[in-house]
Amino acid sequence: RVVSSAVTHVGHVRATNEDSLLDVPPIFLVADGMGGHNAGEVASAIAVEEFEKLTIQENVTVEQLGEALRSAATRIGELGGESTLGAGTTVAVVATMVLDGVGYWVVLNLGDSRVYRLSGEIFEQVSVDHSVVQELMDRGELTAEQAKIHPYRHMVTRALGAGPESDPDYWLIPAEAGDRMLICSDGLTGEVDDTAIERLLRSPADVRTVSQDLVGRALDGGGHDNISVVVVEAVEVVGQSRVAENTTSRSGAAPQDDMFEIDEDTLPRALREGGGESR
Repeated sequence: RVVSSAVTHVGHVRATNEDSLLDVPPIFLVADGMGGHNAGEVASAIAVEEFEKLTIQENVTVEQLGEALRSAATRIGELGGESTLGAGTTVAVVATMVLDGVGYWVVLNLGDSRVYRLSGEIFEQVSVDHSVVQELMDRGELTAEQAKIHPYRHMVTRALGAGPESDPDYWLIPAEAGDRMLICSDGLTGEVDDTAIERLLRSPADVRTVSQDLVGRALDGGGHDNISVVVVEAVEVVGQSRVAENTTSRSGAAPQDDMFEIDEDTLPRALREGGGESR
């Protein structure tokens, strides 16, 4: 059982908001569209539509998540209008799942929208960015500070419906009561560092206030891009005692304000050489 809140804002620079959100248990999703006005909006909306079909059930499977992703990719690929040529979107998903009587978080990531987890003393970025600068950092050719100003910082190496590859990474993580999961577009992480994100997630405030505060911090930082966040908190987790008995580490990862619009495993595969799509 979870409580959640989703907030999106166009930012201070962009004329339109190409992000789309889904905040309906058991699926929580941020999709950051690319390809320009209309193209990005359409692609991210399609991603939401396909995953929303899974919200009529209480539990989902990894196979169903993969099928929703493939259906969205097919639909985006079939877009034929001039305004939608080159349409694509990132997708970051957190789903709640019960396996063998135990509650889990399932994380799916494609692109550079991110998923963070706060669990007790642990704060971590679960997802791995599929981006040019992340690959350069992994090879030791770029520092985190240099990545923030690199000219290719907005280029992704995987996306849904755009670019050469659209295979996501998945993580399966035992859930604990009190966990907070954050799904966000790079409009947040481009303006707010991880230290500030952790501090806001640790706030005793409810998830709605936390989500608003995260977006507000990104706007204060410049708001150069669309900003979208979904914050999900586990209130009650089935089978939690069984997990505690069999787990030695808490980290189970295989690795009202008028300015807001409020909507009420496997390890990552080896990083590839190659270019990306710019957003």
